[in-house]
Amino acid sequence: MMTSVAIADDQPLVRSGLRMILEAETDLAVTGEAADGTEALALVAATTPDVLLLDVQMPGLDGLEALTRLTASASVTKVLMLTTFDLDEYVYRAMRAGASGFLLKDMAAEDIVAAVRQVARGVDALLAPALTRRLVDRFAHERPQVPEPAFDRLTARELDVLRLVARGLSNAEIAAELYISDTTVKTHVARVLMKLGLRDRVQAVVVAYEGGLVGGADGDPSRPPLTPQ
Repeated sequence: MMTSVAIADDQPLVRSGLRMILEAETDLAVTGEAADGTEALALVAATTPDVLLLDVQMPGLDGLEALTRLTASASVTKVLMLTTFDLDEYVYRAMRAGASGFLLKDMAAEDIVAAVRQVARGVDALLAPALTRRLVDRFAHERPQVPEPAFDRLTARELDVLRLVARGLSNAEIAAELYISDTTVKTHVARVLMKLGLRDRVQAVVVAYEGGLVGGADGDPSRPPLTPQ
C-alpha cells in the first residue's frame, strides 16, 4: 500500500534531502512541500497526506502551533515532528499537541523511512525510546495535577504493558520483559488504546505519566510491581 507524505521545513536543502530519501522507497510518495506552518496547513488541507513531516521551528507559524491547529481540526494526517535539537520541552509539547512521533533530523535515512512507515500504521506510532525515558524522568515530578484516567478499565496485564510503553520500551522489549509474544503485546496495546480512548502509543505515554501510573524511568514506587506470571 502506498503511503503519502508531505514535508514542512523552512530549509530547502532539508526538504530536498527528505524528499530524496522518501522517494527512493517504492511504497512512499511525497505529495508536496511547505516552508512554514501556514503552508503546511494548506498543503494538508489540499492533499490529506497519510503522514506529515513537520519541523518544530519555522518562521511565522511554527510547527507546534501548526500541529495544534491540525489536531483541533480532527485531521486524519499523522504528524511526525522533526528537529535538530534534542530538547525535552519540544518533545513534551509536541506529544501533548497530538504528534505521533518525534525524530531528530540527523537520524539515518533508514530510520526516518522506518518511522514514516510505523507512524502511518497508527497503533505502533513511536517516539525514540531514549527520548521517552528522558521525558518521563524529567516530567514525572513536574506533571500537572490531572484526574487519574480510567485505569480501572484495564486488566492487570494491560496496566503492566502500559507502564512499559510509558517507559519507552518497544513491543519486542515488552514481550521479553513479560515473557509473552510480540503478537500478544500488540493486542494488549490495542486494547489499552481502545479502553482509554487514546489515539496512539505516544498519547498513551502522556496519559500514563500525567495520570501518575509512571513516576520515572523505573516506574512509580507507590504503584504495585508488575504482575507476576
